[in-house]
Amino acid sequence: MERRLSPHTVSAYRGDLEGLARFLERGGADLGAATYHVLRRWLAQLRTLGYARTSIARKAASVRAFYAWARRRGLVPANPAGQLGAPKRADRLPTVLKPREAARLVEAPEGDDAWAIRDRAILELLYGTGIRVAELCGLDVEDVDLGRARVRVLGKGGKTREVPLGEPAADAVRAFLGVPRDGIAEGRDRPVRDPAALFHNRRRRRIGPRDIRAMMEKYREKALMDRSASPHTLRHSYATHLMEGGADIRAVQELLGHASLEVTQRYTHVSRRRLFGAYRDSHPRA
Repeated sequence: MERRLSPHTVSAYRGDLEGLARFLERGGADLGAATYHVLRRWLAQLRTLGYARTSIARKAASVRAFYAWARRRGLVPANPAGQLGAPKRADRLPTVLKPREAARLVEAPEGDDAWAIRDRAILELLYGTGIRVAELCGLDVEDVDLGRARVRVLGKGGKTREVPLGEPAADAVRAFLGVPRDGIAEGRDRPVRDPAALFHNRRRRRIGPRDIRAMMEKYREKALMDRSASPHTLRHSYATHLMEGGADIRAVQELLGHASLEVTQRYTHVSRRRLFGAYRDSHPRA
């Protein structure tokens, strides 16, 4: 509540603390009795169990935040996690589609079927605006301003931003909004849940990240075959294609809703990799 984190982040942090609590219970202790050395053993066990570095780093961050809060409230005499470290995250470049691959993917939904029209609008929005999948799920009809070609997005930390809506994405959303709502969201036997939502799933509820991932996987197999891609891949591709097109990095930061420029800078590395790849592929003496 204090940090205004998303429900998904809160759920992840709660799971991290519950996992630590179970570990402590096996040793006859509880969250209030944890020590620095016990927390180190917990992280070491996670590594032994094969958890990814990013997962362990997040769990360590969850525990540090929790005990800092507990110490401020006087719930523990000292903060056992104050010096708790975490494995350094692997500096992996994000997966990025080529422009023609991204185009094939977003254009994969075909036909006049209401669900295909919805899917096309979703994919065009993900690639055409670069918003996060959770942000797209949170969109209401009133958040889309087709006249001004803008989308109002509620991002991380409860921050609102406006992002431009390109012509293909605007056309796809306009086509979707032209579909009778009873053909896409309402059934004769049950009313739609959350009628303000822009997108619904087949259960007549506001669409969720899992729905979008499953939908996108179907079209990925059709359009890209053995090429891996997820909804976040479209966000990475959006940012990288902007950078390769000459967009200012601070403008890209604002469009993506990044709190730190450091996060946005990884897309300069992706572009640089593409640059050297083009040199190797094209120059006769490369």
